[in-house]
Amino acid sequence: MEEQGVLYNFFDAASAIVWGPVLLILLVGTGVYLTLRLGFLQFKTLPYALKLAFKPAKEKKNEKGDISHYQALTTALAATIGTGNIAGVATAVFLGGPGAVFWMWITAVFGMATKYAEAVLAVKYRITDQNGNMAGGPMYYLSRGLKTKWLGKPLGVLFAIFGAVAAFGIGNMVQSNSVSDVMETSFSVPHWVTGLILLFFAGLVLLGGIRSIGRVTAFFVPIMAVFYIVGALIIIVMNLNLVLPAFGTIFNDAFTGSAVGGGLLGTAIRFGVARGVFSNEAGLGSAPIAAAAARTDYAGRQALVSMTQVFIDTIVVCTMTGLTIVMAGQYKGQLDGADLTTASFGVFLGDVGSYIVTIGLVFFAFSTIVGWSYYGEKCFGYLTGQRGLGLYKIVFVLFVFVGAVAQLDTVWKFADVMNGLMAFPNLIGLLLLSGVVGAETTKFLKVAKKEREQEKQAQYTN
Repeated sequence: MEEQGVLYNFFDAASAIVWGPVLLILLVGTGVYLTLRLGFLQFKTLPYALKLAFKPAKEKKNEKGDISHYQALTTALAATIGTGNIAGVATAVFLGGPGAVFWMWITAVFGMATKYAEAVLAVKYRITDQNGNMAGGPMYYLSRGLKTKWLGKPLGVLFAIFGAVAAFGIGNMVQSNSVSDVMETSFSVPHWVTGLILLFFAGLVLLGGIRSIGRVTAFFVPIMAVFYIVGALIIIVMNLNLVLPAFGTIFNDAFTGSAVGGGLLGTAIRFGVARGVFSNEAGLGSAPIAAAAARTDYAGRQALVSMTQVFIDTIVVCTMTGLTIVMAGQYKGQLDGADLTTASFGVFLGDVGSYIVTIGLVFFAFSTIVGWSYYGEKCFGYLTGQRGLGLYKIVFVLFVFVGAVAQLDTVWKFADVMNGLMAFPNLIGLLLLSGVVGAETTKFLKVAKKEREQEKQAQYTN
């Protein structure tokens, strides 16, 4: 027990260092730099990007990839719309005050540029592996994009190691543990029963590969997101008189009180940025692994689709959670995490509100397992030359059950450290390869402009 306590304290201290001001400044700073370099691309192209993401696209002859734009988006959303949208937002508000929600928005605005750049490079430097599948992500654009092999290859290997390990923690056991806890609390379902059910369904989806994952997430993600968002919208519409005061509290708290105290960055800023990144993963390098599998003719086209993931995850879903929590006022008490979100929904909808959060958490956590399994598999495949992938999948699925029945405080902290460490090599790659991102963007925007002109002309002719 003492040894476990020592390990926990070690990883807790390591997590505080890894997720400290240096990483948070680097994450947001990279987003600001890319926003300026790309000419505020996320503001100019968001409507067009959303259209690309959700409008059925005609398959083009020169497109390469394993899954559609939409399936790549929903696979990435499956991994990012998780416990961070329910528990993470609540923790940010509890520790940093309502102003933390504002800083989550700021993180998302600049994170959209980061996510765009990640996807551009993922598609640009992807390869077709020995099994005939697309493989890409930071490990590939670091090793293939950076001309200095003494830098690129080691950074790619480091990212792959961190990603393959983090997948078992933050993308697997932590999620199944959250589901088993909430199922026992809300419905008195034993942990081992939840573990077996999750193991069965995870195995069913994951062993089928990226095409299976893509089909499931394309169907699953919209349903789970709409279910949760509709619940939050009902609360907002039924209590419109509380909405403006809640926004006022968020904006006011973002620049006063806790925002300017509590260390180098300020409490609200620190927790808002940290939990915002934890939720949308912009800069961590995970989502571009899914983007690399998309069927697309230009890197910029898929990158715009990937960019919308941050908007949906943080600007839409996290805002719904944060607004409900601030409106309910429960953050002033002792509740934290998912318990705070559950209590906040319960204030307005009673038991129905609690069930919405509970079911939402189950859906979100399972979808995260599905998305992260692919990330971990690709990182592992990069390290082994695509050998042993079947074994990796089997072990990953078995650990879903382990997570459901185990105590995971130390594992959580270890995974948190690995997750944060993924960001450092990825951000170095984004900054050093920003010129490539700019060139690919210019090339695609010319094509996109020509396509829109042709569409208008066709409409006018008809």
